[in-house]
Amino acid sequence: MARRRSEMLTDVELEFMIALWGIGSGSVRDIMSALQDDMKRAYTSVATIMKILDDKGYVTSERVERSLVYKPALQKSDYEGRSLRNLSNSLFGGTPTALVARLVDNEELTDEMIQEIKEIIDTRIRKDDG
Repeated sequence: MARRRSEMLTDVELEFMIALWGIGSGSVRDIMSALQDDMKRAYTSVATIMKILDDKGYVTSERVERSLVYKPALQKSDYEGRSLRNLSNSLFGGTPTALVARLVDNEELTDEMIQEIKEIIDTRIRKDDG
């Protein structure tokens, strides 16, 4: 029985999803090639994680010849939004402004990064004003 997609991904599952979002679709071997690290993983380990992602509803699979080909069942931007809402709710009491304030207070942000954030907010304000 498929699990609910509302579950958050583990670090390894997220790593695999990022690889799959990057290539669009692919077999276990394609996903292994797309992973962005030097760690060698066994084919069966990658296949197991992809099966878990399929069970959770994050990917779909289709048999093509002798391989399963996986495709993301949701867009990366949808997962990003869900993750930020979850983080806001669990760590910042459901207050997105507290999350943004903490982000902007981060001393590692450069002046250029803060300016980019300001421009994004200004664009959103202009868009909402019509």
